[in-house]
Amino acid sequence: MKDTLIYSSDDWALILGASSGFGAATARELARRGLNIFGVHFDRKATLHLAEDLCRDIEAAGAKVILYNVNAADPKKRDETIADMKRHVEGEGMVRVFLHSIAFATLKPYIGFEAKEAVSQRQMEMTLDVMANSLVYWAQDLVAVGLMRKEGRIYAMSSKGGERVWPTYGPTSAAKAALESHIRQLSLELAPHEITANAIRAGVTDTPALRKIPGSGEMIDWATRSNPYKRLTTPEDVAKAIGVLSHPDTAWLTGNVLGIDGGEGIAG
Repeated sequence: MKDTLIYSSDDWALILGASSGFGAATARELARRGLNIFGVHFDRKATLHLAEDLCRDIEAAGAKVILYNVNAADPKKRDETIADMKRHVEGEGMVRVFLHSIAFATLKPYIGFEAKEAVSQRQMEMTLDVMANSLVYWAQDLVAVGLMRKEGRIYAMSSKGGERVWPTYGPTSAAKAALESHIRQLSLELAPHEITANAIRAGVTDTPALRKIPGSGEMIDWATRSNPYKRLTTPEDVAKAIGVLSHPDTAWLTGNVLGIDGGEGIAG
């Protein structure tokens, strides 16, 4: 059953990184709460079933869903996607919630015994552009074309990696720190539009992106032991919180890095 909130039948959420992890869980949660879903994902044949499963779940919740299998960091694809979204939003409808949940990075150390072992300039710039800077470009365009306006909510998925170090995690750590800085600046500049922007610092979550990090098993073991609840954060934990935080009554909550981790952050 849908929660009784404030959404019209033509209000939408836009999820970047929609087919798995935090993005998929949040798409399902917001659909349950009455929002239609625009989703951007980048899947090949082997993982395309994830997007298909998501579509079925959203439609079963009674919401509309349109997915775009494109590179969210490609300016041309972004322009085409936003133009198509604009065609689908009718009347007074708008994008109420925009979630940036892209995990695509180079996992290499800064310093290597051989040049090929260390992160290159191209790889560093790609990681920051995809995982941080793309947030700004999508936000710019959503506001410029009128898809997001008063009572809009912007969220970006961060992590403790924005302030911690881990072998090979340097480029991603830099991207998370930049993402949080972008959120603060967006919150300032979007205040006159009555649009809020916050970063979500999730606890350690067993997602496909985490499993790609060398030593991720150690992270999982530490988080399980340290969390007061003695378990990992799940994508659904985060999705439910975003669902609640997207209510219009949270208009004074902006410019923050919000820990959704079951108290993991207090464990050090």
